[in-house]
Amino acid sequence: MTPAAQDITYTFDVSELVPADLAGGFFVGWPSPPAPEKHLQVLRGSYRALVALEAGRVVGFITAISDGVATAFIPWLEVLPETQGRGIGSELVRRMQDELAHLYSIDLVCDDDVAPFYDQLGWHRAQAMIQRNPGSL
Repeated sequence: MTPAAQDITYTFDVSELVPADLAGGFFVGWPSPPAPEKHLQVLRGSYRALVALEAGRVVGFITAISDGVATAFIPWLEVLPETQGRGIGSELVRRMQDELAHLYSIDLVCDDDVAPFYDQLGWHRAQAMIQRNPGSL
């Protein structure tokens, strides 16, 4: 039987994480995924970072960058492939939305294949412009 999302602990405290905690297979399909050390730097450097833990293992995370006054951007949401489909990603988004509810806008950019995920959570589609430099990670 697959454990439910209720078996997951969520925390905004990433101070005790070490790179090995992030080496579990995130960033599937990325052309140049960040090393666990860089991943940890991103989590610690974010305005807010929320991790999902199952039995002490990081199984998902979401990050936000923000001016802390009016706007925020959610650049990363990842759930380990073997734990997807259990509501972990949805819960990460909901908790981050609650954390950022005092702001005027929360934006994110996603690929077309994951847009339906955000549609079901009440997000609205908009056009975005991006520039990516995968070699920088």
